[in-house]
Formats: sequence, C-alpha cells, structure tokens
Amino acid sequence: MKRSITKRLLSWKNQENRKPLIIRGARQVGKSYSVIDFGKNHFEGTVHIIDLEQHPDWHHIFKTNLDALRIVSELEILLNTRISAGKDLLFFDEIQAFPRAVTALRYFYEQIPDLHVIAAGSLLEFTMKNISFPVGRVQILNMFPMSFPEYLYALDKSKAAELISEAPKKQPEAIHAMLLNELHRYLFIGGMPECVQTFINTGKLHDVFDVQGSIVNTYRQDFSKYAPYSDKRCLNAVLTSIATNAGQQIKYSRLAEGFSNPTIKKAFDLLCLAQVIHKIRSASPAGLPLEATASERKFKAIMVDIGLMRYISGMPANLEYSKSHLLSIFQGALAEQFVGQEFAAAGQTDLYYWSREAKSSTAEVDYLLTKDNRIIPVEVKSGPSGRLKSLHRLLQTYPDCKEGYVFSNTHYSKLPEQKLIFLPLYFAYTMALK
Repeated sequence: MKRSITKRLLSWKNQENRKPLIIRGARQVGKSYSVIDFGKNHFEGTVHIIDLEQHPDWHHIFKTNLDALRIVSELEILLNTRISAGKDLLFFDEIQAFPRAVTALRYFYEQIPDLHVIAAGSLLEFTMKNISFPVGRVQILNMFPMSFPEYLYALDKSKAAELISEAPKKQPEAIHAMLLNELHRYLFIGGMPECVQTFINTGKLHDVFDVQGSIVNTYRQDFSKYAPYSDKRCLNAVLTSIATNAGQQIKYSRLAEGFSNPTIKKAFDLLCLAQVIHKIRSASPAGLPLEATASERKFKAIMVDIGLMRYISGMPANLEYSKSHLLSIFQGALAEQFVGQEFAAAGQTDLYYWSREAKSSTAEVDYLLTKDNRIIPVEVKSGPSGRLKSLHRLLQTYPDCKEGYVFSNTHYSKLPEQKLIFLPLYFAYTMALK
C-alpha cells in the first residue's frame, strides 16, 4: 500500500543531523508495515526488526546500562547478523512493551549517529509518563489511518488519487460522480489498512465490518492497560458516546451515565492520549496561533477512523448506505468526521473550530484550518451559500479571514463576492496540506 508517510520517512533518512525517529499513532493504522516497507525499498542493507512485544526475553538487553554500542553488539548475536550503520535500518517495534528502550534511543543518537533507528508502538503516551523521555534526542512523527487519496491508490485507482492531490478545479460530471461514489464507499470502509485490504481481497462490506469489530475489540482490550488511570466501564461509555455524537459540542455529564465529571474527563483525556479520538477545541480566528485562544472548556471530538466510528455508533449500514447524498448519511456526521480525519492525516494534528454564544443567537463553524500563515474557516454543508449564516458572520466579524471553504457534494466553484470557495469533499486532504 502506498502511504504518504513514506515521503516524510525519506526526508528523515536524508537529514544530516538525523535523530532516532519515534512513530506515534493509534493501534493498527499501519505503523509497522510502513516502516518495514520503507526499509526494504530505501535501504541497501537489511531491516533489523526488534519486536519487544513478541520477544520479552530480549528486554534484558536494556535492563543494565544503556550503552548503545553494547546494545547493538548483543542484538547482532541474537539476530545472528551484523548491523551496519549507514546501510541498515534498526526498527524497534512495539517499543512500549519495555519503556526503558525508549530512554535508550538518546544514546543511539549520541554514540551511533550514523545508524538509522526507528521505533514504533501503541499507547506510547502512557509509556512516556513513567520514563526519562529523551527530549531533544529523538524526532517524533504522527501516523493516521489511510487518507482518501491513499485509499484510492490501494484500490489501484492511481489516476484518481493523483487528480485529487492536485490544485482543485471543476471536474467533468462523470469523474465527479465516480469520485463521490468511491468516497461513499470509503465512508463505510474507513482508512484502517486491514479493512481496506479486506475489501480489496473480498469486495464485501460485511467482511470489512467484521474486521472493524475485531479492531474495536482490540481497542477495548487495551483499556485494561489504561488502569489505574481510568475506569474501564467509563472508557467504554465515552468511546461509544464520541462515536455516536462525533462533531457535537461536548458536555462531560452526557458522555457516560453513572460517573462523576472528573472520572469522565479522565477517560476522555486518556482516549485522546491514546489517539483513539481527536479533541477539537473552540478557538478565535482573530489571529495565529490558534492555540493561543483555544478553549479547554468548549470542544468537540471525532474518532480516529470513520469506519470504526460507524461500527461503534451502531449505525445501521443497510439503511445509511442506501443514501446517495453523502451529507445526509447519519445526519451529516460521517461527512464532518471525514473532513476532520483528512485534515489530521494531512498534518493538521491540532484541530479547532469556531463557536460563539450570544444572548440573541449562536453561531458555529465546523473547523478552522491553518494554511500558509492564514486562518481559513471551513463548513461541511449541503445547502447553498445563503444558508451558511455562521460562516458569513465569521467572515464579516474577522476581515483578516480572506475566504472560507465549504465542503459538499457540489462541484468546485468560487463566489468571490461572498469570499467562499465550494469544494467537493474528496479534496479535503489536499486543501489541508500546509
């Protein structure tokens, strides 16, 4: 599968002052596959895989001192091969299984800087709480489920993927319809690589749904690893509530019945930490950085993956899949989830939206996008421009916002007099690239 992270891995590989790389991301987004595939295709030597979950007997290597030369020497004996700096890739997979190995990465940077070292794992954020993290001695790269362009590449529709990766323009009707049909299917399959591969293999959505169920069960089994941080039942309830109410402003008391707000908040924060959900905070579009005005009390959330969101929410696939209008599926929640998910995959890892509550009226715009040192308000809508009251209000109130994006089913078009650009949903990833 062609993944966009490969370009960033190549950039890292060729850096002069390269540091060991840690790849973060939720379970089963394709971290291990992408690293191994990258190693096989872009290194003249060998990819040495040290799976610390599969080989707990190897943990003792990190239990004494963390001298990198000694560690490499012992690994060579265990692997029965030489590890050559400058030619080989050393990959520590499931590194969270022995947190002290994360600390050891700083010594690889200091003692063997020519050796390419990558580490990956799930729930790394929990590991980082209990170790001396090598700040300034490692680089970190976030990974997400497959974006819509990556999905098209996987389905051997490279021309379509390339088309939506270019500057947007109005497409012929037949191509526009084809892209919307593919996107309609993607909303139910999602971007988890195993789900995409299953659909390629069998062509059956029900097989995909079975895989989604398996992944969700894996996530829920992980909840035992969150202890003693949070209540497992509360984590389950919060996860289901976020999937059911993706894109809606959150009140902790409504996320889980029978638990106190502090308990619910802790569960929510832990799911964010594990990158199972993404927090979207309210912020002011008055100026950059958006982080400066981001609220900790007013926020929404989306799931890590749209296919998992549909599965967990219990959305009846047979009824919703029959709806041809993408913005009507699950009352528009899938479209808003999709846009946020594409934004995150494109590098907008911190997501924001605009919300104003006044005595006479309220206003909300789905996302605030940062691009080319500009703030661009974004709406996910099906209606004509005259119904975009909140977006119009924002553009009038904040004149430094020169234009707004409206993602919908419609063709690409511009309304310069209203400072609006209408974009088909399938351009969401490209328009979020910085």
